[in-house]
Amino acid sequence: MSIKTVLSILDVNQFKDDLKGAVDFCQTHGAHLTALVVSMCATPPLTAHDALSTIRLGEQQREIDRLTERAADIKTLLSGSASSYDVQEIYTEFAWADDDIAERALYADLVLIGPEAARNEELRRRVIDGALFQSPAPVLVTPSDKMVRLPPKTILLAWDSGEEAARAARQSIDFLQAAGTVHVTLVDPLAARSVNGEEPGADIAAFLTRHGVKVDVDCVASGGRLVDETLRQHAADIAADMIVMGAYSHPRLQERLFGGVTRSMLKDSDIPLFLAH
Repeated sequence: MSIKTVLSILDVNQFKDDLKGAVDFCQTHGAHLTALVVSMCATPPLTAHDALSTIRLGEQQREIDRLTERAADIKTLLSGSASSYDVQEIYTEFAWADDDIAERALYADLVLIGPEAARNEELRRRVIDGALFQSPAPVLVTPSDKMVRLPPKTILLAWDSGEEAARAARQSIDFLQAAGTVHVTLVDPLAARSVNGEEPGADIAAFLTRHGVKVDVDCVASGGRLVDETLRQHAADIAADMIVMGAYSHPRLQERLFGGVTRSMLKDSDIPLFLAH
């Protein structure tokens, strides 16, 4: 996948490091940067007291004014860069934030969530639910102060022979081709031989090799640990700069719930995560 447009999600309260990381990323890839600064508010309670409504309206206006000021600050910061860019802003309620973000993600090749935005758990959750599960764009999450190494030296590709993992491999192909080594990692593959085949990982390794990717296949025993724990430990063992994996969800009561591995990796990983659904 060629990356030409990057949507960077910025927290209205803290964004300078994320913005710098997004600019560096876009300059490396020759991509256009859409900087989307987001301010979220709670749904106002129904009340019969006009005074409370007036107070809340005043608070909302101050929040909107602050968002406008931050968008102007971002434009000023970007004006000195050599990157192609535009700045957008969203003021939205928590309940509708995922839909609003999904609309913007429709026109991006990749959505970036930097360390500052990732620390805002509410914002991160809305971005994942909207951009990842309601748009075709993959999401790159940097959940710590460790920015994405470009080009990445070592990538762990979590593989289970499923559709989500295959989509993640295809959508991350630019990163995989640039990496020194891609470790196709299968956890307890013999337990799912009917899915993984007689030689687990061989098919995806051959596919990636034809794309010029340097591949090692790692079959890792969980030893009774959870899959996410096993993946994180193996990523540490190989000094991975990035983890690529498919994101899993299923609809329930019109909500999207993360699969256990996806949810845990987002919560506990300190390595950049490339997620596709």
